[in-house]
Amino acid sequence: MMKHLSAALIPALLLPAIAQAQSVFDLDEIVFSAEFGTTTLQETGTSISVVTGEELAASGETRVIDYIARLPGVDVRARGPMGSLTSITIRGTGQNYVRVLIDGIDVSDVSGTQHAFDFGSLTTADISRIELLRGGQSAVYGSEAIGGVINITTRRAEAEGVQQFATIEAGSYNSFRGSYGVTADIGALDYAFSLTRTQTDGFSAADENNGNTEADGFESNRLSFSVGHDLANGGRVGVNGFIEDARLEFDEFSISDGTPNEVSWNDSLGLRAYLKLPTGVVESTIDATYYEIERDVEQEEGFGLTRNLYTGQRTSLGYLGAVDLSAASSLRFGLDTTREKFSLTGTWGPDSGENDIFGMFSEISWSPSETLDLAATIRHDDHSRFGGLTSGRLASSWRPAEEWIIRASAAQSFRAPSLYEMFYRFGGNPLLQPEENRSLDLGIERRIGGDAFLRATAFYNETDNVIDYVASNYTQVPGTVRRRGFEVEFGTTITANWRVDGNYTVTTGENPTLTAGNAWNLEFPGNDLSLTLSGDITERLSTTLSMQSVRNRPTLADYTVANASFTYAISDAVDAYLRIENLQDTEYQLTRGYGTSDRAFYLGLRSRF
Repeated sequence: MMKHLSAALIPALLLPAIAQAQSVFDLDEIVFSAEFGTTTLQETGTSISVVTGEELAASGETRVIDYIARLPGVDVRARGPMGSLTSITIRGTGQNYVRVLIDGIDVSDVSGTQHAFDFGSLTTADISRIELLRGGQSAVYGSEAIGGVINITTRRAEAEGVQQFATIEAGSYNSFRGSYGVTADIGALDYAFSLTRTQTDGFSAADENNGNTEADGFESNRLSFSVGHDLANGGRVGVNGFIEDARLEFDEFSISDGTPNEVSWNDSLGLRAYLKLPTGVVESTIDATYYEIERDVEQEEGFGLTRNLYTGQRTSLGYLGAVDLSAASSLRFGLDTTREKFSLTGTWGPDSGENDIFGMFSEISWSPSETLDLAATIRHDDHSRFGGLTSGRLASSWRPAEEWIIRASAAQSFRAPSLYEMFYRFGGNPLLQPEENRSLDLGIERRIGGDAFLRATAFYNETDNVIDYVASNYTQVPGTVRRRGFEVEFGTTITANWRVDGNYTVTTGENPTLTAGNAWNLEFPGNDLSLTLSGDITERLSTTLSMQSVRNRPTLADYTVANASFTYAISDAVDAYLRIENLQDTEYQLTRGYGTSDRAFYLGLRSRF
């Protein structure tokens, strides 16, 4: 597996590329990174969901977020059609508590109010794998990883030789998507390139049911790439990255009407280079990344038209060493340094700020028996603004019998104040301290035969030193925010050609720090049920039917929405597909005041040759 990417080094780069997708039930062969390095699904104590490229293709989804929304513990907050600001919560913790990586690059927006990733424009066109880690992960990933981590891997070479991929899709709202990709594995060299064009007229971000009729369109171009070379000494060198430019129309946060005056031109660039070397008993990896985002935002304010340019940059460098202490134990250790910068120019500027974070970490993995795996991780970060902070995690996986797995983890995590919270001229506070979090997970899994499973996980987390915007200033507010609940996941084959999978999440919480500024922090569903039925109708025709039912949101109505996808194999290399979104034409909101799609139809062709 390490042929395709090195192990990561810095909090933003901890996940190596994943080998080609395996069945979720083949626990010994699914290798992913819940730690500093790789492990298997049965050996980790972390609560994880894995989505393969094949599953994404079967669903027919255009946006990555539409699939992630159906994973356990996840709730989506979208402000309109494709391209609109879209965030998530994991187990009730908001977007500023979730770390997101694409091919090892931390893509959280350094220029945002909080450091968070906007899922609104990310499509499934070149995605080969998604890993969702739930619970506190700061010991491995650093700041923001309180609720969890989402690691996304783009397409990589899966077989020797050259392969090409193409997709074309058109549908409702005058939408179009086209993509082309090529991968190659030629001796010591492998590479992958993907280019995607997406455009849509969209619908009104401000809910049409409130009288807003102006559509908010979106268009983007995205290029992702990776190149790697195996060295004669067993090492590896490589580079990967992406470039995206997008134009999106939106409706302002305080919705009064769906006027056409809100437009954002967004450009982003991510680069990563790595060198892996076997240096005696220690395997060493050096890794560096650069991420930049620019948002040129024009919108109608109460007193007229404003225009602001938000720019964020993140540069990181790190080292990871790995050594086997014995046949049953290993040690990983290293250090990393990250510099973050942001600037704001225009109507509300100028503003700017930067900080530096230096981290040291180590992790010991130990398997005292064939049925027990333990991992202990500790990390210390020194922040140029608030000083030092230590985070840690303990995780275990115990298999008392072949068909049973019991997982447990305990973690202490943190969120550093964002640059905007510290340096914004209208209320920024450079004296802010990090938010601190403690979390617990306890899960049990029962596998039945080779293709059925039942998994239940109870979770608890609490956060102190919460940062809030009070009386036009960012400040820390007293009180402890608590969130708790449980997740149930299941799946089984019904007949030889049909399968059902699903999950159910219950989440509750208390937030004594609530003010008008952060009341949305508890805007997550109390009950969330997702079901997926997939199977073959004929030898060439298959379908995937999905349903999500969300209940007990504090200020939003309940809803149930269903989608369907049908795929017809024209040949071994070409598929035609039809996707129907919102089958019942349900009217619902994911964020107060913002609309969602009516029933919509999309028809596409995809080929592999």
